[in-house]
Amino acid sequence: MAKTDFDELMSIGIDIGKDTFHVVGFDTDGQLVLRRQIKRLALIAVFEKLPRCIVGMEACLSAHFVSRSLRKMGFEPRIIPAIYVKPFIKGQKNDYNDAEAIAEAALRPNLTVVPEKSQEQLDLQALHRVRSRLVSRRTATINQIRAFLIEQGITVRKGLRALKNSFEAILKEREDEISPRMRTILIGLYGDWLWLDERIDTVSKEIEQISRTEENCVNVMTIPGIGPMISTAMVAAVGTGEAFERGRDFAAWVGLVPRQYSTGGRTVLGRITKRGSRYLRMLFVQAAKVILMRTNRWPDFSFGGWLTKAAERMNRNKLAVALANKLARMAWSILRHKSAFDAPRDEVAIGV
Repeated sequence: MAKTDFDELMSIGIDIGKDTFHVVGFDTDGQLVLRRQIKRLALIAVFEKLPRCIVGMEACLSAHFVSRSLRKMGFEPRIIPAIYVKPFIKGQKNDYNDAEAIAEAALRPNLTVVPEKSQEQLDLQALHRVRSRLVSRRTATINQIRAFLIEQGITVRKGLRALKNSFEAILKEREDEISPRMRTILIGLYGDWLWLDERIDTVSKEIEQISRTEENCVNVMTIPGIGPMISTAMVAAVGTGEAFERGRDFAAWVGLVPRQYSTGGRTVLGRITKRGSRYLRMLFVQAAKVILMRTNRWPDFSFGGWLTKAAERMNRNKLAVALANKLARMAWSILRHKSAFDAPRDEVAIGV
């Protein structure tokens, strides 16, 4: 293609891969004028030769880095959720068809795009992901210790603390029942457990330190039940919340709203959608359960009256999800308007 074919480029779609990118571009008449595969390292060199226009890409691991790089060059990058690209795919799925669908989706005037994350947000998000992985590994290690003990006919009551407090006593009192090799295996697993505890504590302290110095986190933590984990995870995920027009939109993104199937004027609501951020949804539900455990504190909160009435008509799990939805909406409002919650903070509020 001649270089002049690129002069009227209107939109470009990038299908981001690990080592290569597939690039498709349309001109102002909607004609395909660019279709090529480039190496990741050649991204800057290739786009320097192209006219500045809209550049769409699916939300993925390196999308924010690519978006920042292109924005510095004068392009208008748009990070699009994959679910909004799928309707535009024509024919069978391949890299060029995906890039073409992204280029078309990027031109939609009412398209919801993913806000570009700053390096600080990515760092904070990485801390949460590391902590989540460590907690998962610790749970797996504890479960394996329990499983090996059960194979030896030894059961321990539920709870992490119960197993930790009784582990050394079990090895000592049941020495005749546990073989030397199994004893060595259990001691090794227990050492892994202690190491994971130490790593989790280190990462958690770093997250808590950030929550005390970040203004948005401090504001969000004034909400009952919300502590350093939720506040920092929320700031890492949505920044100041400008991507959402209202708290209901944020709650829907977290997946705390009923699944809707409506047709012919008949509305059918089911279980929650569980779309969006699974991690944030889990944290909000945990925060809700912390509040529900202390019924004597409900009157201290501005939403205490609503919570009392809701408890009369909902079972415990449904009430926890409803409260998590309310907490998410309040958290978005505080984050977006840079304000504090209207109820005083107390020990119940220091939760997740």
